[in-house]
Amino acid sequence: MLKGLGRLGVWYLAATLGVIVAQFEYHEIDAFDQIDSLFKLVNLDNCFIKPSRDLFLPTETVSHLPDIRQLNIDPIFPNRTNILHLHNMAHSRAFFFSYILQSRFKRPAVNISDSASEYDPGLMYYFLSTMADVAANPKINASAMYFQPNMAYSSSYKGFFNKTMPLFAPRAFRMDDYNDPVHLERISTLNFFQVEDLGAILPKGQRSLNYTLEDYRINEWYYSWLPYANRQQDELTTYQVKIRYANNTNETYVFHGPNAPDEDPGPVKFTRPYFDCGRSNKWSFPAITPVADLHPRHTQFRHIEYPTLTAISVMELDFERIDINQCPRGEGNSGPNSFADTSRCKKDTTECEPLDGYGFRRGGYQCRCKPGFRLPNVVRRPYLGEMVERATRYQYSTAFSCTPIGWIQKLPFDYNKMDEYERQQYLSQDYHNVTGAASLRASTINVEEVIEFLKSVTAENCHTFAPDDLILPGDVGFGKESQFENEARMALRLANFLSAFLQIVDHSEIFSGVRVVDRPLTEDQMMGEVLSLILGNSKIWASGMYWDRGKFTNRTLFAPLAYKTTLNTRKFEMEDLARLNSTRDAYVNKPWFRKLKTRWSTNFDDLEKYWLKLKLRHNATGMYSRKYERYPTFYKAAEIHHGQWSVPEFDCTGVVKKWIVHYTAPFFGWDALRAKLEFKGAVRVTMELLNLDIVQCPNEYYVQNAFKDTHRCDRKTSYCVPIQGRGFDTGGYKCECIQGFEYPFEDPITYYDGQLVEAEYLNIIRNKKTRYDFLKCRVAGAAGVQSSFIITLALLLFTLVFRR
Repeated sequence: MLKGLGRLGVWYLAATLGVIVAQFEYHEIDAFDQIDSLFKLVNLDNCFIKPSRDLFLPTETVSHLPDIRQLNIDPIFPNRTNILHLHNMAHSRAFFFSYILQSRFKRPAVNISDSASEYDPGLMYYFLSTMADVAANPKINASAMYFQPNMAYSSSYKGFFNKTMPLFAPRAFRMDDYNDPVHLERISTLNFFQVEDLGAILPKGQRSLNYTLEDYRINEWYYSWLPYANRQQDELTTYQVKIRYANNTNETYVFHGPNAPDEDPGPVKFTRPYFDCGRSNKWSFPAITPVADLHPRHTQFRHIEYPTLTAISVMELDFERIDINQCPRGEGNSGPNSFADTSRCKKDTTECEPLDGYGFRRGGYQCRCKPGFRLPNVVRRPYLGEMVERATRYQYSTAFSCTPIGWIQKLPFDYNKMDEYERQQYLSQDYHNVTGAASLRASTINVEEVIEFLKSVTAENCHTFAPDDLILPGDVGFGKESQFENEARMALRLANFLSAFLQIVDHSEIFSGVRVVDRPLTEDQMMGEVLSLILGNSKIWASGMYWDRGKFTNRTLFAPLAYKTTLNTRKFEMEDLARLNSTRDAYVNKPWFRKLKTRWSTNFDDLEKYWLKLKLRHNATGMYSRKYERYPTFYKAAEIHHGQWSVPEFDCTGVVKKWIVHYTAPFFGWDALRAKLEFKGAVRVTMELLNLDIVQCPNEYYVQNAFKDTHRCDRKTSYCVPIQGRGFDTGGYKCECIQGFEYPFEDPITYYDGQLVEAEYLNIIRNKKTRYDFLKCRVAGAAGVQSSFIITLALLLFTLVFRR
């Protein structure tokens, strides 16, 4: 009896497991499964013995890469903002090192000094710079600078006259500090970094550790730009910056840099995702930009010192964090894309629309109804791909479809003016005829008039407005924290680096041997840093570094400000605001600077703590890496929420005469006794307000959005959904039919476009012909009921006639 029950239990368990396993058998193996198998094939334990081809994924696994030629034309959607930021960061760092490595040539000759490379950044500058790239950007997993053999100079060794390091490659990547003894909490903080010199190897031998050789196996990023062979003497792109110093002397400096956006190839290249074997041991996706320099150095003969590419800046994302697109190819989604058409949407009645935030996994899409179909009455929103992917065979076969809408109508081509009584009803409810600057101070905002006022203010007429009219309420800039996050993080990255350098580097230290401590920060370095922000990011119009009084080396005040006057230019301007002698004009007396200084005058407990494990080279030749004298060490710096956003304003007296918003990030260092932290200054970036997408859809009562709930959708039959990329203008939304209603018109879309709705409403205001009343959804199934009634009536009439 017991044996029988036991056998029955085994059979029952086997049947249950069989049902669970078999419920997803209807899923056929597709391209995602093939890529996923390649992804799981390599790990920390076997990557060293895998052939090189297994350490790379196909190029098409990362699709829809941002094109620098289209950045100011086409919108960048949220699922690609991280890749765009990776692109901009690599671009910016390459510009900085190109600028600073060539800036020595506008200084006096140093051949007679103890170190002919004293104008070059020291070792710690390189290490802390790469670490700040990662520390200030949670989505960036690694940052590195790779120099060609014998092309890296250093000021960190005595008597280093015209000598080069055989290899030099400072690299920082984010570590998992879950089991690190520094953290007793046993939680991952994402604030622990490994920083090392990958060029610290023996000059000969160790071919598998030499990143310039094929034996390194994962260095496809190196061969994307290097080794570089000049075809002519001066073939690299040049950039010009006009500098005005604190003593009011002027200089026009021309330097070589990466390719310009209008050149082919552009300044940034992306390579295949690869497994970072022996380093971070993750699948990474790199962006690479070249660094230009004059080579060889210190010959005093410029026909010998030719410009060439000497290094590359490489930024990497965690491949698992990059969204994939499973929707079929089509207009606006042409590819190449390895994951195209792997979604589970039912193609007969639904179509695929990608979503953001899912990373490398299935389900990052939703299934919308095709034109001519609607959702069933029991379904409120489009079907989430995550639910479709998890459905069993029975659920998939009986659900996730749309219903035909019945009769399909056409929008009228000939229509009339609205009846005056109905027109006045609309105007009394929604329209408030307040124009000019007063439109911003009305109890109910008039979006059209606000935008018209903003666009009417120009650099030529701004001085005719009252000062208060050029300062907008803060809620007009709603969305700047998310839409300008990448620009804010570039300022935060520079503030993070300054905090690290000022706290970790002690200029009074003495090391054994010929290594010397890094010299204090120089004017050229700080000017290069702020210039690289506007060079690397087209949305940043101006960037400045504002040092507090007496905090910069040998200077009372120091505030380099770089800016541009037009987009897509190779000419920039920079000035030191310390040249302004008026107390009223001094930046240390500006309200924003005083507010930030007061906020960080005493209490620094809220700052983020960053740990780093730093390994240097044994000597100038390399040989092997060894731990830094303080290992591990840490510093404190601001996070993005510690920064300060400004209210929108028109900068009538400044260098960027546009409607702008600022983001300011503070940086900190030790006091003179190295006993406690103190506020040292701030980094500020400026963006144009009119690059924002306004949101007219409803939101919670506590959301501070000046344009909230100003859409023109019919509120009884539809709801508002924002559309990205429409800019600072009305109509950046679509009117979707609510549950129980349907879109009745013959159209390639299934919603009312906000721009059409706004245009038709504007016709009401101007008393012109309008079809605004037609832009409403129809009761779901009404067409079917109507058609059934007509058929019944026709049959009844036919019967009556036949009886007669």
